[in-house]
Amino acid sequence: MARVTATNTIVIEAPVDAVTTAIADYAQVRPRIQPEQFSAYRLIEGGQGHGTVAAWNLQATKKRNRDVKATVTVDDAGAHWSLVEKDENSSMATTYTVREATGGSLVEMTTSWDGAGGVGGFFERTFAPAGLKRIQHQLLTNLKSDVEG
Repeated sequence: MARVTATNTIVIEAPVDAVTTAIADYAQVRPRIQPEQFSAYRLIEGGQGHGTVAAWNLQATKKRNRDVKATVTVDDAGAHWSLVEKDENSSMATTYTVREATGGSLVEMTTSWDGAGGVGGFFERTFAPAGLKRIQHQLLTNLKSDVEG
């Protein structure tokens, strides 16, 4: 099995603190910014950053549907802030990293998981990152609008 990864970045014209607060807000912000591929969002525990548990359905493609139950960890030590959503139902993890940038904050979103083997795995490694990047782009664009709005 090979690791499959998709990464997307965006600059948000707001201070790092405002951006990280929005990303870590699973009670109010997260339900507002999720694109149409996300459904059945529910907050299970917490709601603000570290220790939060949330669940949703991710319809990555017409045939690929994933029930995600994510546990959140936050690392705010060092040169950047990061939040990781680790799916309890699979090997999938999404990391948001925020750094200061000219004009505001640079947000990087990376999702990775252990891909399938064989021919199916080849197609997954070839096509899944592009599809997931489109979903990431929409979520980050929604985040930008929410924070800057």
